Amino acid sequence: MNSEKTIEDRLKTVIKEKFGLVEMRPSTSLVEDLHFDGQDTLDLSMAIEAEFGFEVQDEEMEKIDTFQSLVDYVTNKG
Repeated sequence: MNSEKTIEDRLKTVIKEKFGLVEMRPSTSLVEDLHFDGQDTLDLSMAIEAEFGFEVQDEEMEKIDTFQSLVDYVTNKG
């Protein structure tokens, strides 16, 4: 199993546990499809920090628009 798949699975678990959302595709939009607002983005940032052990910058999170871009971001930070 490659590390990107592991990160993808871990992110799906984080989002499922934190927000109760189950189905995500690479193209899933955090705002359009999952209806994330500013507070949700902050909560997601904190959950990612806890799960993956690195600090998420607000300005970096603002650039993330899809689930795949979130996977790519975490993969590149790790």
